[in-house]
Amino acid sequence: MTIGGIITAIIFGAIIGAIARLLVPGRQNMPIWLTIVVGIVAAFIGTWIAHLLHLRTHGFNFWETIFQIIVAVIGVLLVTTLWPRRT
Repeated sequence: MTIGGIITAIIFGAIIGAIARLLVPGRQNMPIWLTIVVGIVAAFIGTWIAHLLHLRTHGFNFWETIFQIIVAVIGVLLVTTLWPRRT
């Protein structure tokens, strides 16, 4: 993976994390940096799952994005239940 690929993963991960927070109902008590981290991890895991299942398309890979968003939503749900609430 090149430097450009890493930077793209960070930017796309931040977008995926933000989409996941929008899809999870209610208020999430987690900082923005943690949303970005969840999105980055979800982007890598979602890509891995799509490649593992051989779901490749030409151009924009729809299946990768779907798996990335699903993993990010699960990640946001886990973090919001485990992250301590502010008092």
